[in-house]
Amino acid sequence: MRLAVLADIHGNRLALDAVLADLDRRGGADRLVDLGDRASGPLWPAETMERLAALAAVAVRGNHDRAVAAASTEGMIHSDRFAYEALSPDRRAALGALPITARPVPGVLACHGTPAHDASYLVEEVRDGRLARGVPEAIARRLGPVEGVQVVLCGHSHRADLVRLPSGILVLNPGSVGCPAYEDPTEPAHVSQAGAPQARYALLDLGDEPAAAFLAVPYDHEAAARRAEANGRPDWAHALRSGFMPR
Repeated sequence: MRLAVLADIHGNRLALDAVLADLDRRGGADRLVDLGDRASGPLWPAETMERLAALAAVAVRGNHDRAVAAASTEGMIHSDRFAYEALSPDRRAALGALPITARPVPGVLACHGTPAHDASYLVEEVRDGRLARGVPEAIARRLGPVEGVQVVLCGHSHRADLVRLPSGILVLNPGSVGCPAYEDPTEPAHVSQAGAPQARYALLDLGDEPAAAFLAVPYDHEAAARRAEANGRPDWAHALRSGFMPR
């Protein structure tokens, strides 16, 4: 059983298309898992949602999916408002209706942040203004009790990682398909930076000892950066070009 694991597309249709083409070249997967934050961002929210609607993916809700599905734009950050205004009411409702967790296959639990909250980091902690991997015992506490689980899939941090917990559970974050860096001003303020503009995803082969492959796929990130600039987000443009936030 092979799973293709995607997360944090953030409306980047070009990156999504590149990932799906790469997956096809590698022989595809038995199941596609989407860990949320599908549309929010100054890129192609409607086109991304149209592409995803054609896929038979097991999907969970991200914190930005929840935000875009709100009744109005009052209090929304720019990226969520851009997606809200680009999407039909039905598309926004579909984002809000996604579950916070899913079991794509037996033994695998999927969530965006943690199983309890879509806006909390599972693997990472903030250190010196940056996201860093926490110790396994702390990750296990944030995960909480889970039964019959061999692998946990999570996103939210945009950082690709694989951690084995003391219980033997593997926690996998595939990285971000469409947003390689961001700044979060929420205290403690921090940045997440992949360090390169490629679109990230992971392949997970299940068995007695699961095997994971992390992929970084080139795509026309310059076109995505120009789109972000045209929509008033030079910070996004810098991140899309470099994988870093502006200094």
